[in-house]
Amino acid sequence: MQYIEEPARKLPVMAETDVLVIGGGPGGLSAALAAARTGVKTMLVERYGCFGGVITQSMIGTLAWYRSNACTVDAGGIGVEFEQRAKAMDASLSIFLYEVVDTEIFKYIADQMVKEAGILPLLHCTIVDVIMEGSTVKGVITESKSGRQAILAKRVIDATGDADIAYQAGAPCHMDPKEKLEEVSVNFGCSGVDIDKFLTYTLTNPSSIADWGDDSGEKESDEFSTFLKEPFRKAREAGEIPDTSTRLQSYWGNFTDAGEVTSLNAIHMPNIDATDVHDLTKAEIEGRQYVMWAVEALKKYTPGFEKARLRTIGASLGIRETRKIEGVYHLTEHDVLNQAHFDDSIGIFPEFLDGNHIAVLPSTGRYFHVPFGITLPQKVENLLVVGRSVAGDKVSHAATRQMMCCTVTGQGAGVAAALSVKDKVPCRQVNINAVQKELQKQGVRIA
Repeated sequence: MQYIEEPARKLPVMAETDVLVIGGGPGGLSAALAAARTGVKTMLVERYGCFGGVITQSMIGTLAWYRSNACTVDAGGIGVEFEQRAKAMDASLSIFLYEVVDTEIFKYIADQMVKEAGILPLLHCTIVDVIMEGSTVKGVITESKSGRQAILAKRVIDATGDADIAYQAGAPCHMDPKEKLEEVSVNFGCSGVDIDKFLTYTLTNPSSIADWGDDSGEKESDEFSTFLKEPFRKAREAGEIPDTSTRLQSYWGNFTDAGEVTSLNAIHMPNIDATDVHDLTKAEIEGRQYVMWAVEALKKYTPGFEKARLRTIGASLGIRETRKIEGVYHLTEHDVLNQAHFDDSIGIFPEFLDGNHIAVLPSTGRYFHVPFGITLPQKVENLLVVGRSVAGDKVSHAATRQMMCCTVTGQGAGVAAALSVKDKVPCRQVNINAVQKELQKQGVRIA
């Protein structure tokens, strides 16, 4: 590999803040809102042109589709607030006990929540390096249309989903070989669908949650799922779709009276390292090809889709797994499947796992505590990590990667960062009892 040497240069400081959150997905948005509501100066930086992350970029509006009956115990807090705000704007569809959020209107909802909290927003901005003083994070280097600039912060929250900031800061991280990572997805939507005909087909050809995972429990086989396999199987058998390792099986989410099925999560591509720009490029291009094949299969083999047209393709891949930090605590399979309790709980999450060939629904009221320790990276100070990059094993990741769990780690870290600033102590020395009291004040269930 060839190298060039960059000359040293002075960078303008564009901003200074108490808490800087990098990444505006469910975890980062929740972290920024929680920090600002705790009363500190907060800045939220996002590389795309809107907040919402996988909700808005990948068109996944089912934040809490696990909530299938009244037994489910939720954490409350900002994640549920996202649903409530959408419902108040008539921007969601009620299914069972959860809301399928309109992912386009959620862009506006996120903007409004950021404004109301007094957060300083910054879109179209990428973080390219970390400013360090010894082992302490002091800020970040940005690249944007405004050039190369710096942001200084007393506390930084990494909500990139890939532990980018932690990795650049030298915090210990790990990532499986790409052949062992969860698949990446391309989501799409269709218009011109005969909704009544399609819903009748779905109800008369039911699938279950057990179809999602090899290691599902008996109760999951009785849980209804909007899971489509037949159209794609028939297209493959007819030679209309290549027989490759890419998996075509679609969970579909929202629909409208205008004949739209707005979210079909059908394209699942293995062997992609989403921290490698070449793999990302390959997946985006191949994914769109599979979308075209998938639409034709739906039109030919799915009642109600005969006159359907492609409506939208997600603006970015749905990425399930990349780097995870080595944390102060490492969440385990035993923890998430055995109702683990922790003294440093920053919230609870239902016993809901979807990933790594596991599908478990929290239909019996079981839940586990989410410990603060999984957001604290080793060897680096004044940095917290939230979302799917928190510390844990492969099975626990099937829970912590979920959008609602990302809001739990985000809100907990946002409050912890804010109180550590107020108390002038490092993040790992924050008073956890004070954090828990503030989280409860913000509507979070701690135990």
